[in-house]
Order: sequence, then structure tokens, then C-alpha cells
Amino acid sequence: MSRIGKRPVPVPKSVTVTVDGQTVKAKGPKGELEFVVNELCRVALENDKISVEPVNLSKPARAQWGMNRTMIANMMAGVTEAFTKKLELVGVGYRAAMKGSALNLQLGFSHEIDFPVPKGVKIETPKPTEIVISGIDKQLVGETAAKIRAYRPPEPYKGKGVKYEGEYIFRKEGKKK
Repeated sequence: MSRIGKRPVPVPKSVTVTVDGQTVKAKGPKGELEFVVNELCRVALENDKISVEPVNLSKPARAQWGMNRTMIANMMAGVTEAFTKKLELVGVGYRAAMKGSALNLQLGFSHEIDFPVPKGVKIETPKPTEIVISGIDKQLVGETAAKIRAYRPPEPYKGKGVKYEGEYIFRKEGKKK
């Protein structure tokens, strides 16, 4: 039995939720989101709580149970307060700046990288070596941060690259003579 799936998702006062079959729509102060629950799970809205149950106790249904509940909980959190991810650029000459609707990255390559900002995500650069990604869709914010980090992941010898704020980079010792 799923410990996460058993708990109902509380609906905040500032959020309006509609459940239509397998589709859950949430509208709040930050925006609105929609999620289609897998057909192996049932979803119900009862007295300001959304409950998710598996259709049967098969292994695939139980596997989807907790994930669907978490996706709905992330929707509730996203429409009330936005999700943010911070990236840090470590390295000489590594910079980031917004150029129109694209993020311009200088990461030690012979060329600059222009990253188009996806719809529903807001990117800011308070410092040239810091990128702040925010939005109401947790999955989209995380995916955008991962794509930017993938251009130059941190390397273990000097620690240069794009890393998440607070991420620990395991350092290696260089070659010895």
C-alpha cells in the first residue's frame, strides 16, 4: 500500500478545483494547471480534499497511485506559490544574461549559447553568474534547469560548470608525477 497515495490532497482556500472524469483542473492566484490522471487510478473531490485510489491492487495500478497523488499536490502548491530553481555558473568567463526572450550563455565554448525560454517559465539573471528559474509547473521548471545544466555539467577536477545552488561537487585529485 502506498503511504503517499493514501493521504488526501488538501485544497487551499485560494484555489478552485474541478474534477471531470480523469481530468483535474486547478486555478489559483498564480495561474491555472491541468493534469490527466492515469486510467489505473480514480480521483474524487470531497469536502475540499482530493483523494486518489487505485482501480485494482495490481502492481501497475499501485505504481501509478502515489505518483498521481504527488502530481496533484504539486499542482496545488504551484498555483498558490511558484516553484524556483537556482543555478550557479562556476568558471572564468562563465556568464549568463537575458537577451530579449532568450537566455544567452557564455560557458567557455568558442560560441555563445542562446537558450529559448519555454512558455510558462520565467528566467532571471540577478548576477552574471546566477540564473533563477521560476514557474507554476514543477516538472517544467526542473526540466528547464536540467537542460541549461546539461550544456556544461560541473566537472570533478576544478569544479567548473553549471551547478544547482547548494549542490556538492565531489572533487577528485589530479594526476601525480
